Amino acid sequence: MAVQVRTGRARVGEGVELAYDVFGDSGRPLVLIMGIGAQRIFWPDAMCEQFVGAGFQVVRFDHRDIGESSRQDALGRARPGRALAQRVIGAAVDAPYTLSDMATDVAGLIEQLGWASAHVVGVSLGGMVGQHLALEHPARVRSLTSIMSTPGARRYLPEPRAFGALFGKPPRTAEQAGVHVARMFAAIGSPVWPANAARLRALGELSFQRGMSPRGFMRHFAAVLASGDRRPALAALAAPTLVIHGTRDPMFPLAAGRALAELVPDGTWLPIAGMGHDLPEPLWPVFVAAIARHAVRADPVRARR
Repeated sequence: MAVQVRTGRARVGEGVELAYDVFGDSGRPLVLIMGIGAQRIFWPDAMCEQFVGAGFQVVRFDHRDIGESSRQDALGRARPGRALAQRVIGAAVDAPYTLSDMATDVAGLIEQLGWASAHVVGVSLGGMVGQHLALEHPARVRSLTSIMSTPGARRYLPEPRAFGALFGKPPRTAEQAGVHVARMFAAIGSPVWPANAARLRALGELSFQRGMSPRGFMRHFAAVLASGDRRPALAALAAPTLVIHGTRDPMFPLAAGRALAELVPDGTWLPIAGMGHDLPEPLWPVFVAAIARHAVRADPVRARR
């Protein structure tokens, strides 16, 4: 039976509208938050359908500054080199907006969808946004799942090859965008589960057609640096938190995920041998089953509060 999908736009703040897709017409509400500069289509349709099959109603969306959501060019350019230097020396980072602002976007989306709260799954930057959402808008979060993310300490830095993969020359055509995405995930993806290059090229080409934004990507990067170290705050994160992390992740080391799971009061740690900084298709059923179990456990915990 085909899964019902509807598309919309939600005004979540001054000058910010998020484009989104909702899969399914009932079930536990689930918000999927993608990583830096990555549009909602990087949550594959088939994976969203597996979540629906596991009892969820699923929303995926484009962050501000990318895809079909609002651009923030009026806020000015981000200067990643300067922002990185400020972060390294521990100074305040200049950024047009922060991860807290992006988390407020997600809280607004949950409200606009008519949901009081939702289970939240974030990948990479999306995991960081999810942490801010759970800390700053706790009533909106039933449970949090953080995949291949970090609590923000400077010790959890990407390997040079991962930085290089992220900061390639911006593509100027759909074909170049397809090649860029395929090469990026060849560099940062899971060595045990080689990437589907054809699927990644198609995703890159479609992303270009829908609206890639190199300036938006840089503002996302500045937001990460400006938001700093969340470790001191994580002891107050009330939502049950599942942390999934690969042992071969070149973007954030395994220790980053382990630290996050240990810092939150109710953390569950799920390391995956051989996984890099991607969502390999053979692992989708593993992710879906683990997140479904986590949500079932979390709902009674929330009800007791």
